[in-house]
Amino acid sequence: MPFRAIEDPSKLRRVLEATLLIESNLELPEVLRHVVEEAQSLTGARYGALGVLDEEKQALSDFITVGLTEEQEGGIGPLPTGRGVLGLLIADPKPLRITEIGNHPDSYGFPPNHPPMTSFLGVPIKVRDEVYGNLYLADKVGWSEFTHDDEALVGALSLAAGIAIENARLHDRVRRSAVYEDRDRMARDLHDTVIQRLFALGLTLQGMAARSPTATADQLGGAVAEIDLVIAQVRSTIYELGMGDASRGIRDDVTGLTRELRPVVGCEIDVMFAGPLDSSINEQVREHLLATIREALTNVGKHAHAAHASVSVAADESCCRLTVTDDGVGITRAPAASGGLGLANLRRRAEKLHGTFAAEGVPGGGTQLTWTVPLGS
Repeated sequence: MPFRAIEDPSKLRRVLEATLLIESNLELPEVLRHVVEEAQSLTGARYGALGVLDEEKQALSDFITVGLTEEQEGGIGPLPTGRGVLGLLIADPKPLRITEIGNHPDSYGFPPNHPPMTSFLGVPIKVRDEVYGNLYLADKVGWSEFTHDDEALVGALSLAAGIAIENARLHDRVRRSAVYEDRDRMARDLHDTVIQRLFALGLTLQGMAARSPTATADQLGGAVAEIDLVIAQVRSTIYELGMGDASRGIRDDVTGLTRELRPVVGCEIDVMFAGPLDSSINEQVREHLLATIREALTNVGKHAHAAHASVSVAADESCCRLTVTDDGVGITRAPAASGGLGLANLRRRAEKLHGTFAAEGVPGGGTQLTWTVPLGS
């Protein structure tokens, strides 16, 4: 519904001044607080507040209050999330004037230590059809209720607040877009220059190894293997850059899980990734992968007495390969073959996905578990 015209020139000027703050260098919270203060002052309200909706527009993510002391705010406790009369405005974003809040059928009541409030005026903060939040006022001093003119004033201020929020979010999107463009550029540079040069270097070393004495050839072979590892790590970085914010997935899950299990394992855990994990690994494989890592690292903590452990997750178009290695006491073939040390469950998880599992000793001491499952099956 359209708002009534603002006839008082002085009040109109203050509304315009508040709107001009949108183009100032003030941060968004400062602009919104000023809007609430102006709404409170122009309508004679004892209390004012502004709630910003979350992305789903189902609850309040930010809540700015004016008129409460720090002691009152502290005594009230957590800020409201959008229930009762506040929730009514979220569900039905239309101006709402109430003479007595407590008598309204949607009133949820006030939390302990909340000051009493009677009259209420709420106006949605929206630009065109996009709703960003609500502007609330309570207790019009010297009056039993807020007026139509108050509603018009607050409606104009709420539009200014909506434009400020919209501008801030648009600026944030532009900033994130610029970051994505930088990520894409870095990913292309890594692929087109670094990886190609590493490939060329690897081929050169392989050619030298074929013409060199055995000892030198072994050293060159080791260097080639290191280059292959670096290429895999650079590729993983490229995938992460290309995914942007969407890269939060398998990598974050595995990293978070190993961090959680660090006290259980009792030693440092290195984590390595290779390949397009987030785009290749489906939800079913992800679930079993994380469970396998948890069981394998718990097993290391219980039996290995290791000083160091590592987790490597790699994926390509055909399979996902998990390798968990430790430098502990090691195992014999008998326990691994018979499913001892809790390894049988890891094998069953691999077989359930038509994959394979192997556990073997590491030269010099320790154990390496290899869990491989096909993708797309």
